[in-house]
Amino acid sequence: MKVHEYQAKDFFASYGIPVEQHMLCYNADEAVSAYKSLGKEKAVVKAQVLTGGRGKAGGVKLASDEEDIARKTTEIIGMSIRGFQVEKVLISEAVNIASEYYVSFAIDRNRKSVLLMLSSEGGMDIESVAHNTPDRIFRFSIDPMLGIPDFLARQFAFTLFEDIDQVNQLAAILQKLYRLFLEKDASLAEINPLIQTGDGRLIAIDAKMTFDDNALFRHTDVLDLAELTKEEEQERSAKQKGFSYVSLEGQIGCMVNGAGLAMATMDLIKLYGGSPANFLDIGGSSNPVKVIEAMKLLLSDKQVRVVLINIFGGITRCDDVATGLLEAFKQIETETPVIVRLTGTNEREGRLLLQNTQFLVAETMSEATHMAVKIASESH
Repeated sequence: MKVHEYQAKDFFASYGIPVEQHMLCYNADEAVSAYKSLGKEKAVVKAQVLTGGRGKAGGVKLASDEEDIARKTTEIIGMSIRGFQVEKVLISEAVNIASEYYVSFAIDRNRKSVLLMLSSEGGMDIESVAHNTPDRIFRFSIDPMLGIPDFLARQFAFTLFEDIDQVNQLAAILQKLYRLFLEKDASLAEINPLIQTGDGRLIAIDAKMTFDDNALFRHTDVLDLAELTKEEEQERSAKQKGFSYVSLEGQIGCMVNGAGLAMATMDLIKLYGGSPANFLDIGGSSNPVKVIEAMKLLLSDKQVRVVLINIFGGITRCDDVATGLLEAFKQIETETPVIVRLTGTNEREGRLLLQNTQFLVAETMSEATHMAVKIASESH
């Protein structure tokens, strides 16, 4: 789960990480009031959306008086950035920037540890820095049994600074950011840029945090901040109903029992020239109600031209799946072709139930996939 910059900064401030003065605003009048409250000659108007690239899209502007603040707030609110409409802005004090740095904690799944990344190339697209000048990014795997004691924090800080005052400031920021990262079950905590002011202070003037969805039940303060997209709402709803769902961009809707078989089904669709619309694992239950909910979810995607149901009957009985499908289509009217492949426990009984219905029945996975790809391409 992602949060906005202002929300991440609230977490930063609560852990003692220095941030600039800022106020959240929803219109030009609020922005002007915020500008007056800051009492600074210049301020920055920053779009608050759950995506990056705000600066390049024109969502970050410097303003120098009340009229300028009002005008630029009006320009930004309502604009679209990577498909996200701007509904609010952050009015932040303009800070005297001497230099910019990059700091982040993320999960390194290969090493099964937290990864600290530091760079003197802050304020830039870190992926471009990694591609063009990888030597300017320092990476440190954090031993979970050791964490970041004082000596390690200073050792890391010396990679960016020589002056002991900046070293001590960065060391303290690293320790606080790491504690925040762990205690809130984050998957990313990023400062880009961390700036050094003209008088030598280090301040986080941008903040980004992403949290582990599976740990949100432990953090109601984080969960309360959720602003879900339509796809994320579908995925959360699916999880509450007992199955795993991820929306994709293809035309073949997939309903499968078992994550491994679901991945194999998607691979076979791609192999045969098709494109899956989703990943959907209904799990090992034989409850027909779950099939009904899964079908409703699949058919709610307007991009789906054909549905492929691939069931291997182990724990899940094929006749129960067939019963669930027949029940679902008493409640859902659709002209979308539905291909069903049933194999395993009670597969003959399941196929018999589906005879002389609107379903297209296949015996093998290859046959079913070929049928789905052909129908999707013909209805293009």
